[in-house]
Amino acid sequence: MRAFVDLHCHTNASFDCLSAPKAVVRAAAERGLTHLAITDHDRIDGALEARELAPAGLTVLIGEEVKTLDGDLICVFLERAIPPGMSAEETILAAREQGALVGIPHPFDRLRGSLLRDARMAALGRSVDWVETHNARVMGGGNDQAAVYAGEHVLPGVAVSDAHSILEVGVAYTALEGDPSTAAGLKAALAGVQIVPGRASLFVRAWTPVAKVVQRARGNRRVQPVTGPAASDRREPL
Repeated sequence: MRAFVDLHCHTNASFDCLSAPKAVVRAAAERGLTHLAITDHDRIDGALEARELAPAGLTVLIGEEVKTLDGDLICVFLERAIPPGMSAEETILAAREQGALVGIPHPFDRLRGSLLRDARMAALGRSVDWVETHNARVMGGGNDQAAVYAGEHVLPGVAVSDAHSILEVGVAYTALEGDPSTAAGLKAALAGVQIVPGRASLFVRAWTPVAKVVQRARGNRRVQPVTGPAASDRREPL
């Protein structure tokens, strides 16, 4: 079975996206994706809605982009949301308790909450299932650094859209052999991946700040950590 998978995509459940779940899954199906992980920031309600609305031929994977004290993590195949504000190690443990897989998003993007900007996190490679070696929103050399890191730690590298708008859905994705509809199936299929790269235009990326303002006006703000301050307040200076 040949599958086309985007493991990082947002809906309007995120505080920085205005894309309705119904529109997201429709776009994914129209662009040929077979599997789409909805990974909203620190919540899974958008993913659950998207799964119910997915057209035939598209499987929605329930995921979450979790803000840890050390940076962001992608967790997929969740049954319930993982709260933000824990350490990376605690977050991975919480995901594993649900039978979920874990990936590192945009690992060297200095403009976002990226884990591998800090040398202390380099050892995290032995605890995750993949690294985003092509994130369509990363600028500069971050994707190249991610590819080197994946090679050094013998980790699968995947391509993702990190879509925050309908135009971005499926702009980058991963092709693989197997059935990634389950955690075990995706884990096995990651052994042989093909990166299908693409880029988000600067015009499209400029829409994200607008989405944040609109969502704030609607009362949809970032989910707050259940324990302690946000990661940006707890990390030591780089």
